Amino acid sequence: QVQLVESGGGLVQAGGSLRLSCATSGRTFANYVMGWFRQTPGKEREFVAGISWPGGSTYYADSVKGRFTISRDNAKNTVYLQMDSLKPEDTAVYYCAAKRFGMSTNPIAYSSWGQGTQVTVSS
Repeated sequence: QVQLVESGGGLVQAGGSLRLSCATSGRTFANYVMGWFRQTPGKEREFVAGISWPGGSTYYADSVKGRFTISRDNAKNTVYLQMDSLKPEDTAVYYCAAKRFGMSTNPIAYSSWGQGTQVTVSS
């Protein structure tokens, strides 16, 4: 498994931007599909965005499509989530996750998780 550490969360006003980073270590970054998920209290963890290896395909939840961009720097073993035009409903703990091979929007399919980073969007 890979170890994942998220950073970049914080407090931002509605309409603002944040960029989350997820640094990986341990096993090789190669062949890992990377995903971003988010969770609010009392709700299930939901898929936000995913990116294939080595990065040719990206996938987004309808709620963030056109506002969020996922990318990966394979030389730095890091995946990013650029979040623009943020809305109060984007407030959540954001998690980075990794799985081998095929893309999935189901959190159960992911074998490695970071500790999460809080994103708060004020209105």
